[in-house]
Amino acid sequence: MLEISNLSVEYQGIRALHHVSLEIKEGEVVSIIGSNGSGKSTLLKAISGLVEPVSGKIIYHDREIQSIPAYERQKLGISLAPEGRGIFRRMTVYENLLLGAYQHKSKEYRKQALERVYRLFHTLKERSNQYAETLSGGEQQMLSIAICLMSNPKLLMLDEPSLGLAPRVVDEMFRILKEQLAGKITILLVEQNACMALSISDRAYILENSRIVLHGDAKKLLENDLVKKAYLGM
Repeated sequence: MLEISNLSVEYQGIRALHHVSLEIKEGEVVSIIGSNGSGKSTLLKAISGLVEPVSGKIIYHDREIQSIPAYERQKLGISLAPEGRGIFRRMTVYENLLLGAYQHKSKEYRKQALERVYRLFHTLKERSNQYAETLSGGEQQMLSIAICLMSNPKLLMLDEPSLGLAPRVVDEMFRILKEQLAGKITILLVEQNACMALSISDRAYILENSRIVLHGDAKKLLENDLVKKAYLGM
């Protein structure tokens, strides 16, 4: 589905990604694990079109997309829930969700999309007429993911979805990802909670100092001594 080859990104002459290569197959859950500043968020922004690489290729369904604008990539089925949630705080939950389906003009499509996300996130249905800024942190994160799902994406990218959330909320969010979305949609997950991310992933890549330093089956990486020491606190 997605192949990245020798991708490099720079910010004001500073290399944020250095010859990164990875592959994601349709229906997989793939995690990107790494410390702060390793380039994880930059990778997602490059895939979604928010930053432009200086070299390398991004191939999505056999098409090179590194030169096309972000809105065109969303039309192709690539959706990003950014770090910091990316919601419109002075709009209601319902209005936020409709914006997620802005490319679909059909009222029937929007109705069905709303029904789908309300089945996943029951609280959002209860809060549909509330302003997004009145939601709890966990509810805002659920809304961010739900906005992405409104466009019926083929590739859903999540940037630090557990950041700043209570453990109970994190458990519920990852339960939804594992039980309701995994296998039905391709997920690329950037997450500092390495244990949680690896537990729901098929495969994972370890990103350090802008480079991929390790990759493989997620369950095997959970047993890797280097991963245990560096990311799992063991």
